[in-house]
Amino acid sequence: MSEPLPEPTNAAARHRWRYYDIVMAAFVTILLLSNIIGASKPSYLTLPGGMQWSFGAGILFFPVSYIIGDVLTEVYGYARARRVIWTGFAALVFMAFMAWVVVSLPPAKDWPGQPAYEFVFGNSWRIVLASMTAFWIGEFANSYVLARMKVWTKGRALWSRTIGSTIVGQGLDSLIFYPLAFYGLAGWPIEQLWQVVLSQWFFKTMWEVVLTPVTYLVIGWLKRREGVDVFDTETDFSPFGKERERAPSQPSD
Repeated sequence: MSEPLPEPTNAAARHRWRYYDIVMAAFVTILLLSNIIGASKPSYLTLPGGMQWSFGAGILFFPVSYIIGDVLTEVYGYARARRVIWTGFAALVFMAFMAWVVVSLPPAKDWPGQPAYEFVFGNSWRIVLASMTAFWIGEFANSYVLARMKVWTKGRALWSRTIGSTIVGQGLDSLIFYPLAFYGLAGWPIEQLWQVVLSQWFFKTMWEVVLTPVTYLVIGWLKRREGVDVFDTETDFSPFGKERERAPSQPSD
């Protein structure tokens, strides 16, 4: 008969996260779907006077991943948000590999779907690398700014750090992805490219502003249910830093 496993020896290890895995799954799901479905399609709005303003179709859903990133950092701390960002990055890599394999396989005789598959899923490695680079830099910047601002504000004015971190993170994401992915390609004149960059940045930030009341509700509910409010006062903020278990913390005076 085997001996029972020893009990964890610190408070953080004994803590049972009830919703962390669910929040992680939601983050990765939205990240993958927004990259598969909407990243490469430009659309437009008709402005007064008949002018068309271009934007990337992925803007409708991708910003939700940043909002979930805010929730992760605010509730669980930078170190656990870092784990989720790396999980999302690994999922993007696998998605790109799977798309490449499926598109490259020879289609069955007389199957009419290969051109459509190549058009939708046959993204060039330039687009794939641009997407992964922009995501990695933007998400870590978003999480870092929010965690730092939480310490500076001693946990007050949540809206300032969710919006402030989004301005930085989404700005970097848009500024990196679209030029790296589409600069110089047919169908992407330079004027349209920068319209998309600016509109992506603006509308993603507006999404954060509009959904701020929802963010407040979700963060407040999770903090109560999880019994945590982590402040990153001694955190290693390197993206490659090792996560260290800590007891749930409170702001210091």
